[in-house]
Amino acid sequence: MKKFFPYFKDFCRKYRNEVDDILKTKIVQTNEVRRCAYLYPVFAYIHKLTNSPLALVEIGTSAGLQLLWDQYGYSYGSGSLYGKEASTVQIVSEIRGEGTPLLPLNSPPVGTRVGIDLKINDLSDEQDFLWLNALIWPEHKNRRRLFEKAAAYVLDQDIKFIEGDGVEWLSRISGRIPPNQTLCIFHTHVANQMSPLTNNRLLDTIKEIGKNRNIFHIYNNIQDGKLHLDYYLDEEESLNTIAETDDHGSWFSWLYDGGPGNFEKIYNDGKSKAGSVEGQG
Repeated sequence: MKKFFPYFKDFCRKYRNEVDDILKTKIVQTNEVRRCAYLYPVFAYIHKLTNSPLALVEIGTSAGLQLLWDQYGYSYGSGSLYGKEASTVQIVSEIRGEGTPLLPLNSPPVGTRVGIDLKINDLSDEQDFLWLNALIWPEHKNRRRLFEKAAAYVLDQDIKFIEGDGVEWLSRISGRIPPNQTLCIFHTHVANQMSPLTNNRLLDTIKEIGKNRNIFHIYNNIQDGKLHLDYYLDEEESLNTIAETDDHGSWFSWLYDGGPGNFEKIYNDGKSKAGSVEGQG
């Protein structure tokens, strides 16, 4: 890479004013589509637990590509295909270790999609599209192809985009989600860009919402870099560290209680609780 630096330096000098303008008006909002590979089994588990359509609320959504995880296809090295087999977005990822995630052949149903960010990137706008494309490392051609294919899906989907503070909007949004849908708040590689105070407010807000309805929270980069699934089901709190993931989703391994383990325990616990909930209906 060193041999290319002089060319990069010359470019920056030549277009200094344009670069300055971009840095003043743009922020890093990478939409990493491959992260959906590890979100897919988490949402599948939530649906298995609640047996109701999912209401997705993504904080730090950028252009909303991860809100469409149910529209993509997935393969994990076993030869089987999951999700939407006919989708033009086919995501390949590796499952490492002995943990076993829940991988249904068909995507769980989604009833609502809401994306919140301080700045929404509109992929019908050429400048926003080019900016998100520019955030992908030049040598990562597969990431770029996935982004371009996923971008085509956003324009045809019913997504409610909100520009603003995600934590401040959560309470208002939760009251608008139909009661027959399961509220799922999620964000990946976003919390590290928020202050500890804001992260604490986020956790407190979700706990408060959990007093009045079931709510699930999927996230990383608050306590640590691992993937967490916290939820309040019938006002009971459950806090789980469920996966270790590659930043770009090229691999992941399932964890339970912070160590190498089997997702089967949380899955079986979920089936038992789902049975008791269904029995009350």
